[in-house]
Amino acid sequence: MKNIAITGADGFIGSHLTEALLAEGCHVKALAQYNSFNNWGWLEQVSHPSLEVVTGDVRDPNFCREFVKGADTVFHLAALIAIPYSYVAPDSYIDTNVKGTLNICQACRDAGVERLLVTSTSEVYGTALRVPIDESHPRQPQSPYSASKIGADAIAMSFYNAFGLPVTLVRPFNTYGPRQSARAIIPTIISQIASGQRVIKVGDLTPTRDFNYVTDTCRGFIEIARSPLTVGEEVNIATGTEVTMQQTLDTIARLMEADITWERDPARIRPSKSEVFRLCGDNSKIKSLTGWTPQISLEEGLRRTIQWFTTPGNLAGYKTGIYNV
Repeated sequence: MKNIAITGADGFIGSHLTEALLAEGCHVKALAQYNSFNNWGWLEQVSHPSLEVVTGDVRDPNFCREFVKGADTVFHLAALIAIPYSYVAPDSYIDTNVKGTLNICQACRDAGVERLLVTSTSEVYGTALRVPIDESHPRQPQSPYSASKIGADAIAMSFYNAFGLPVTLVRPFNTYGPRQSARAIIPTIISQIASGQRVIKVGDLTPTRDFNYVTDTCRGFIEIARSPLTVGEEVNIATGTEVTMQQTLDTIARLMEADITWERDPARIRPSKSEVFRLCGDNSKIKSLTGWTPQISLEEGLRRTIQWFTTPGNLAGYKTGIYNV
């Protein structure tokens, strides 16, 4: 990998992946969603002579064709990802996640890129019918968000099957770490405690998740891109372990030495048929194809995340008193 293009580089995982690829010696063309404020999201914290920041929108096919020109490897991370907001504005998820993926696939086909990695999500599996969840597990569209990602995955694989586009579907399980949106369980707990609140508002604490620390997720992306064996494949990035939301809250409170109580917030509860109650991924495929294994334990990852959120200046960017779907 020499010349990289990353969509969604201004987001949580995208900004960390950008940093990881720059550290590998790559030239990175990083896409931040266009806005009139000329704000580059989390890329505002990334500076490197081999970084080229471009603003635009994956919903525009003409822009996508220009963006991928000259890239040998494209990482497509741009997406709307908030599940609760997909209940409110499902049409926007189809436009960005499905049509945006189509635009990137067409652009990469026209440009003759060597590798395209399309970001999927463990949400496409829905509540586990069996564990650990391998890549052949049935898809269950339990939210408009997961339905849009199932559609995006299908579009990408159709370009591999129909046109020989060198696509890989990268399917991270629940990534967490510095810079994550406060709508997710780990940052919403940490940010509330760090802001001095002692009654922590949460959703359902019974579901389980398979948590990846963000640097492990980024290493997974890079190792998948390096391996020729992953072309045309769907590959989980998972630890193979699961933890309940309640256990996660208790661990964070212990690490932050916080005496808290928690309160169920109705706004944070998904509709009963839409909640994914169990996620635990099978990582045997990524291990066999790339040699990747997770390196950061949940406790160590939580310590690093807490340290970031409690560093002066970082917490200020989070409106801890407002739940934003």
